[in-house]
Amino acid sequence: MPDIRPGTIVGRAFQIYREQAGTLIPAALLIFAVQFLLVLLIPSIFFIAAIAGLIVSVFYQGMVVNLVRDVQDGRRDSSLGELFGSVGPVVLPLIGLAIVAGIGIAIGFVLLIVPGLILLTIWAVAAPVTVIEHPGVFAALGRSRDLVRGHGWQVFGTILLVFAIDIAINIVAAIVGAPLGDAGRAVVNWIAATLTAPIVALTAAVLYFALLPTPAPERPEAPLAG
Repeated sequence: MPDIRPGTIVGRAFQIYREQAGTLIPAALLIFAVQFLLVLLIPSIFFIAAIAGLIVSVFYQGMVVNLVRDVQDGRRDSSLGELFGSVGPVVLPLIGLAIVAGIGIAIGFVLLIVPGLILLTIWAVAAPVTVIEHPGVFAALGRSRDLVRGHGWQVFGTILLVFAIDIAINIVAAIVGAPLGDAGRAVVNWIAATLTAPIVALTAAVLYFALLPTPAPERPEAPLAG
């Protein structure tokens, strides 16, 4: 059975974070700078910043999934440029997945909250599925459900743990940015997004690889008699 306890998954995500911080943080600074500049230059047009935020978030998540795939053997072989380039073929499916999953989860929360939590859990690894297996948007959702089946509580606990970490960082950012005005808050929010984006993306990718079925070891053939 895979070890998908929340502490184990998040611990592995933070281990990769520490080892690959020289790649993850500069990439996040670069990608989220687009959203930061839009918020700073045209703060009144919120939906443009929201769309830009969606695009850069899924692009970054795709890059992180490929990085985690690369380090499965214990080292990273791809350069930052190669990791960025690897997201190109799946960026549109990732955006479609984010929209479809976001709508479904939002409707679930509006109805009774519980359906939203269920969808959030069973679709937890849909993005890594999209990046690595290229099945299409709805097939990725189904594949994620199949991988999570039987491990729902562990996956849900992992989501809650990451959510608590994300909330704590954003609360600190809000307190720090409160007296700084619009520009200061935008800078602080940019820094907070840079720090939290790797955590969420790494956790989803680590969870995906932990949930993959492990092939059974081959049994040695019995020696021929006589």
